[in-house]
Amino acid sequence: MSSVTPDQPSRPGVDAGPGARPAAPVGRGRRVPAPRAGEPRRSRAPLVVAAGVAAGWAALTSWLPVALVLWLFQLSEGAASVPGALRAGLAGWLLGHGVPLDTPAGPLGLAPLALTALVLWRLTRAGVHASRAIGARGGRSPRQALLAAVAVGVAYALLGVLGAVLAGASPVRAGLTLVVLGTLGALVGSARTTHVAGLLAVRSPVPLRDGIRTGLVAALLLLGAGAGAAGLAVAIGGGDAADLIGAYRTGVAGQAGITLVSLAYAPNAAIWAVSYLLGPGFAVGTDTAVRTSEVSVGALPAVPLLAGLPRGPVDGLGAGLLAVPVLAGMAAGWLLARRLLRLAADERTPLRWGPLLGPAAIAGPVAGLLLGAAAAGSAGSLGGGRLAEVGPVAWQVAAVATAVVAAGALLGAAATRVLSRASR
Repeated sequence: MSSVTPDQPSRPGVDAGPGARPAAPVGRGRRVPAPRAGEPRRSRAPLVVAAGVAAGWAALTSWLPVALVLWLFQLSEGAASVPGALRAGLAGWLLGHGVPLDTPAGPLGLAPLALTALVLWRLTRAGVHASRAIGARGGRSPRQALLAAVAVGVAYALLGVLGAVLAGASPVRAGLTLVVLGTLGALVGSARTTHVAGLLAVRSPVPLRDGIRTGLVAALLLLGAGAGAAGLAVAIGGGDAADLIGAYRTGVAGQAGITLVSLAYAPNAAIWAVSYLLGPGFAVGTDTAVRTSEVSVGALPAVPLLAGLPRGPVDGLGAGLLAVPVLAGMAAGWLLARRLLRLAADERTPLRWGPLLGPAAIAGPVAGLLLGAAAAGSAGSLGGGRLAEVGPVAWQVAAVATAVVAAGALLGAAATRVLSRASR
């Protein structure tokens, strides 16, 4: 029978008999078995290996869907083949990253943003996997988060260079574009996995956090409104879109490919609709304009997505669309005020104007930067000549969105505070 003295405190597992494994404390009130003496510890993967595997998997899982869709699309031309689909898939995969392609009709630089979103999601997951593999999970180390992201970005860029060589694109442009996109996408995942993102959020000023949150909400509301407007426009012109798809005279598989390619550009159309609602509008070719006050277009390519373009300036009840951006800003300001009022009520302190109007004003530039970046990514070229300019002008969208969202957020937040005090 063993005795316990003050100099030898009892430890679970030590006195439990021969071969027992001592418990190592992990977290709050939890214990897990520690390795036995002489038992090898679990090794961590080298950074190069972890980043290479994560980047390769991200590239593969974002390229295969493109190859499949383009193989179906090639059926519309009666020239479908597996090698051709694989090579076209590489070209389409690079285009989704914003790498322009040289075609007989001219440079093709209009990136399908649905594919871009898939790429960014896979890169985020690559950052998560690489951070876990090197043992940086929960370490709150900015250095480890950045190292993992840069390693994934470099490995991803090397794959992009290889893909550009095989697809006939510019290896230099592909390498530079993919290293930036790969690093930024992986950094989001590595920052969350290492808890660096939470650390930065805690250390940032509260008004800044509230302003970023409100600006993000306003931008998402505007994008949702743009998606709804674009979908409604395509639905109204659904007959024309169906005629365009039927004009390819292909089978069911080919028409499915054409439809999927059109859906890949649906986010582009949503962003163009946001620019339309804000006022700057967008172009569908050189010296063209699609705005609420003017619609000036020429001959258009046989693309089903363009069947929803407006026929003329907005009039009548359609003028109510101009209030959508302001209403989105007001809704974001209302949500901000409701949240701050609830926190103030919990702390039993009055909500002052400064902590309320400061974040509402910051929301404008945040939404402007986000929507401006989205507008820049949605624009490009559909070939040479008059189709060299398609999409909105980024700086115009950013400037108008900043002003409109800031005004709407300030108005919504102030009105919510005044009405809440009047209702007491």
